[in-house]
Amino acid sequence: MSLSVAIVGLPNVGKSTLFNALTKKEVLMANYPFATIDPSVGIVTVPDGRLAALSGISKSEETIPAVIEFVDIAGLVKGASSGEGLGNKFLANIRETDMIAEVVRIFDDQDVHHVSGAVDPLGDIETINLELIMADFETVSKRAANLERDVKRGDKDAIAERALLERLVPHLEAGFLANSLDLSEDEKKLVKGLHLLTMKPFLYVCNKKHDSYNFDENNDDRWIELLEFFTSTGASYVVVDAGVEHDLKDLGDDEKNEFRREYGTQGNGIESLIRGSYQRLGLMSYFTTGEKETRAWTVKIGSTGPQAGAAIHSDFETKYIRAQVVAFDDLVAAGSKAAARETGKLRTEGKDYIVKDGDVIEFLHS
Repeated sequence: MSLSVAIVGLPNVGKSTLFNALTKKEVLMANYPFATIDPSVGIVTVPDGRLAALSGISKSEETIPAVIEFVDIAGLVKGASSGEGLGNKFLANIRETDMIAEVVRIFDDQDVHHVSGAVDPLGDIETINLELIMADFETVSKRAANLERDVKRGDKDAIAERALLERLVPHLEAGFLANSLDLSEDEKKLVKGLHLLTMKPFLYVCNKKHDSYNFDENNDDRWIELLEFFTSTGASYVVVDAGVEHDLKDLGDDEKNEFRREYGTQGNGIESLIRGSYQRLGLMSYFTTGEKETRAWTVKIGSTGPQAGAAIHSDFETKYIRAQVVAFDDLVAAGSKAAARETGKLRTEGKDYIVKDGDVIEFLHS
């Protein structure tokens, strides 16, 4: 399953620094707008300690984690939806991704210029989201105009789609993200074809800076205001120090933890971002394990056995017969698949089985 997350934000909020820390790749960074023009793409592994345990049980030759693709999008500016600051190109790059990680700055530092002159994270969010909403409004308006001929002919699909657009237009005009509109399953299928930017899942990334005035640490009014926004909209967010994570990107885990203690940074912001992205995309992992390899496979939460099998090969879905399944905890407790079978923890599941996060599966197909 190919999944991509767009890292977006205003210029100079730490997007490229964050991207470098995520992917351990160097892209151009500079303290001025548009330092990044073409999107850089990096494949990032999803942290999962269960892989090592399974690999140890199976004595696997290779361990392969799940991955997410992150795309570093150049800084958006006010007017992007009408082409300002190479906006059309940037918006097109975002459209190709599955999710938006929106970076906002939550620190004051006179040495790091802010495009608006003053740091206002909620204001940044409003600026970026408005540009995305305006781009969607244009898409919806054009689509509505193109439907008129089919609507007049009495085409049922066109009539249903127009009814949806008539709900979307005032919603977007009021400044709301499309993903906050309550839609039926049929409407969700219709809106999917519009490829709206604000129908994508959002994760807000609050970027702080070591040795600077950080809003969260000082309970600044701007932080309180931001938290109220997250609470009122039900938004997901993570806090990360992109600069610290960038400095630590080439170190081993033990060294990273030691330096984090010295920096006074709690937790691993990069892991929080990766896990948060995985969750916002509605994903989970199941595993296959054996002497050759132990591997994490990415599937949507709620996938059936055949749907999960398709992550490996299409034959596993179309020619699915059954699957041998054991929960990760049960396999670790048993110590081997054979022991799990003897204790009744290894079971056979049919086509209607809903795969659970952490299942260890062996598929049987015709």
